[in-house]
Amino acid sequence: MAEAKTMQHPQIQAFWQQLDCGFEQVGQVFEECMAEALAALSKEGVHAYLENARFLGKMGHGAEPILIFLEEWPAVAETAGEAALAPVMDAIRKMYKSPNGKAIVPFLQSLAAAARRLRSVEQMQCYLDLVLDFMARTTGSIHGIHQTFPSPGLPEFFKQIPFLLGQLSIHGLKNWVDYGIRNYGDHPERQEDYFRLQSSDSRAVIQRERSGTLLVDHERKLDLYLRGLWRDSDHFVPYSLHFDELRKPVPYYDQLGIRLPDVYDDAHGVSGLDRYRAVLAHIVGHKRWTTAVFADNLSPFQRMAVELLEDSRVECLAMREYPGLRRLFQALHPVPEEHACDPKTASCLRHRLTMLSRAILDPGHPYLNPDIVEFARRFHALMEQGESGTEQMVDLAIAFGAKTRLQSDQLPNIHFLDTVVDYRDDNRQMWKFIEEGDEEEAFDQQSKVELTEELKGLPPRHYPEWDYTSQTYRPDWVSVYEALHPQGNGADIDQLLAKNAALAKRLKRLLDLLKPQDKVRIRYQEEGSELDLDVALRSLIDFKGGAMPDPRINMSHKTSGRDIAVMLLLDLSESLNEKVAGTEQTVLELSQEAVSLLAWAVDKLGDPFAIGGFHSNTRHDVRYLHIKGYSEKWDDQVKGRLAAMDAQYSTRMGAAMRHAAHYLENQKADKKLMLILTDGEPADVDTKDGRVLIEDARRAVKELDGQGIYAYCINLDPKADEYVSDIFGKQYTVIDNIQRLPERLPELFMALTK
Repeated sequence: MAEAKTMQHPQIQAFWQQLDCGFEQVGQVFEECMAEALAALSKEGVHAYLENARFLGKMGHGAEPILIFLEEWPAVAETAGEAALAPVMDAIRKMYKSPNGKAIVPFLQSLAAAARRLRSVEQMQCYLDLVLDFMARTTGSIHGIHQTFPSPGLPEFFKQIPFLLGQLSIHGLKNWVDYGIRNYGDHPERQEDYFRLQSSDSRAVIQRERSGTLLVDHERKLDLYLRGLWRDSDHFVPYSLHFDELRKPVPYYDQLGIRLPDVYDDAHGVSGLDRYRAVLAHIVGHKRWTTAVFADNLSPFQRMAVELLEDSRVECLAMREYPGLRRLFQALHPVPEEHACDPKTASCLRHRLTMLSRAILDPGHPYLNPDIVEFARRFHALMEQGESGTEQMVDLAIAFGAKTRLQSDQLPNIHFLDTVVDYRDDNRQMWKFIEEGDEEEAFDQQSKVELTEELKGLPPRHYPEWDYTSQTYRPDWVSVYEALHPQGNGADIDQLLAKNAALAKRLKRLLDLLKPQDKVRIRYQEEGSELDLDVALRSLIDFKGGAMPDPRINMSHKTSGRDIAVMLLLDLSESLNEKVAGTEQTVLELSQEAVSLLAWAVDKLGDPFAIGGFHSNTRHDVRYLHIKGYSEKWDDQVKGRLAAMDAQYSTRMGAAMRHAAHYLENQKADKKLMLILTDGEPADVDTKDGRVLIEDARRAVKELDGQGIYAYCINLDPKADEYVSDIFGKQYTVIDNIQRLPERLPELFMALTK
């Protein structure tokens, strides 16, 4: 049985016993995963989290399913809600009972990316229904062979989900899947190519289904619109327009946020983005100006009229604040033909109300019906008198209903043509009832698990990894766990510096040349901190002599300094424990000596710098150890961590570089330098193809370059020329004579930053 790392914590021990897991890899990361789960989940959610993880650990598919679930589920629950766990596990159990067990790992791996795109339990349920339908239609016998085969395309489909949901709505994704199953259901190889996005018609169908404006792609713009113009910061919750044909949901808002369609097409000359803006303006108008009224004493017809007039009222108030909204509302509001509804054959109530709404919105409306004209006038009179409120709309609606009521309004055949105003919400928040139901209990927040002691572990950070075979990122593929490096004896580092005193003295002469000068005088300034007497006297002489004086009689000063932030990233993999040829020192000890000298040199220069170390034990357990932070001084505490440097496991370089960049990017400096000290190529025990991690590290270097970070590698591997240029281009140095590392490392740094 594996042991969790912090078994002295009684709560963690209880959780570990509940998990009942025998995988050593899980024990290594369990505390950190629980830290994230306890912060994100309710008590019931934590219990369900552990019970379902326990099931995944005992399926017989190895450690991968339980590891992925433990790492990913808290983030999924925060995005899509804890209620999504039941349908997710139902889908997993159905895969487990079918021949599609191998699809469980890619399904779990893509779950967090899918949740970030779908953002709600309803959308997740639509996605899971699609997955189960896919599995049912593609699992079975092939070409008449009486044997059950797993779905050929399902694992490939899950691998492409982050890309697909970035291109398609959930409805578009369903159409794309249907096309692939219909055409390649009996051809395993071609089915795999289709769902791997390798076939031309696969890409063509994606282009065909890529219509409309996806909410998730414009969420930041709409959030800024909501905050900047309306001073509102509600959460957006998407739903699909195509997966609930019976109920046909419309926008609304509640305690969980503003519910919006996941995609909008351009319509009536209005872009999808502007359609979202119209919906938000209307909903915020209700939130700001609508007062809930009792519905018990109103008939359903009267409620319809109240809702319509209240919709018109909040839109008028919104247009007063932002007149440009009128163009959007008028373009999106239908214009029913006055005589389109025959009261002898259909109920015309919706038709009359929509005409009234259009007449209120559009002063140039085409209607001649005297009741429509009169009540539009009465509405605007109330608005102009400043006496308009929700209660006044109730009175006006009752009066309109009484005056225009027809016997045919009771007919079951209702006229719907041009009566749907699709940017308006369903008005559920404007009604209250004397007899309250139990609905409010659904919004009660569940209590979180309280800790009796502080957990030491930090939640994992998830990073993508580049797959060079498909030329795409694997989202949330690597889990990075960070912690402070354990302490050692800081005096050991002082002894190393004393041992290299002669080298330090030589380096100090070079450092003095690189140190910034205190002040530089800037002359000929019209505005400055003090008067430049030489220029001022010359200008005075010119003035007395009748010439135009030079107005630039002031001067200022600036500090002529270096503006460089440095990150030193140390490879702490197992290979550093090997001894240097011809000596008793290990590569780790020489690296420790070199880093000590470099840290001393950078501290003398005054550049802000940090030191981090990393090693990895599969993609689920990349460790990033803080040795020195930017806010820390080069003191005994930092030296103590450096003295305790230890080497183990493997070298997943790309993930470590991305995580180090997370800290370096936030430094305010003109130049940002990341020095990577390593003794070998990127590698890990769970990667058979040696090119995978090399190509990922190469991609990470390009990402750093895009962030304004200059990455430079110092490699101690004599065979590094075979791969290091593939990763770093010309930004590297190979040190063949490792014994010279303490001398070469500080010199390289000074050469790069002079």
